[in-house]
Amino acid sequence: MESKRGQFRRSNQFITSLPDEISSGLFAKSARIKLAVDELLFNAGDDGNGCYRIESGLLKLSILSEEGGERILDVLGPGAIVGELSMIDGAPRSTAVYAVRNTELSFISRAAFLAFADLHPELYRHVATLLALRVREMNDVAVAWSFLSLEGRAAHALLELAEAFGEDTGDGRLLIRQKIEQSDIAAMAGIARENVSRILNKWIRDKVLSRHAGYYCIEAREKVEKFAGG
Repeated sequence: MESKRGQFRRSNQFITSLPDEISSGLFAKSARIKLAVDELLFNAGDDGNGCYRIESGLLKLSILSEEGGERILDVLGPGAIVGELSMIDGAPRSTAVYAVRNTELSFISRAAFLAFADLHPELYRHVATLLALRVREMNDVAVAWSFLSLEGRAAHALLELAEAFGEDTGDGRLLIRQKIEQSDIAAMAGIARENVSRILNKWIRDKVLSRHAGYYCIEAREKVEKFAGG
């Protein structure tokens, strides 16, 4: 049975699960784009003029909360696809996307996608299947999230950050090589910063977590994974 944490992982199978001959043909004439650290790729509300495949680096997807703060939705690495939904329906972008590290992308325009689909109509069948999968996953996430404790949400967010930025120190510890604030974890977990502070301080006292020069280090990964599993 899949863990709750697994249910939260954002599906990025839109193009990666297409047959090789279709996916390679689709990106055969893609344009290369480079982003520096903290550079904006696109903002929520921008026109959905195409999609991007991450060749190297990391991207952060986020939205603004009702209070005006940032809520990080995901951190994506090489092979992931960004912006596919807006490319299909032409609607404005729903999230802001920033480079977390120096990042290189392949870009395919919406016009090129539609032209390729006209030549390869089987692409539409794959798109319909994958969009149905995305809706099903969203329902699974909503159900799993509703049963997860505050501690579980914080653990899930911490593991997501560790997956993106973590470095195994060789002694079973996992150092998150990115300076993370409690507000970042609160935004990803969807809980108040005060609750995150209480949870992290407890983990530090219990030697589950430590912090050195502004960097968090997971000392007992199996315990954090257990918290995330609910």
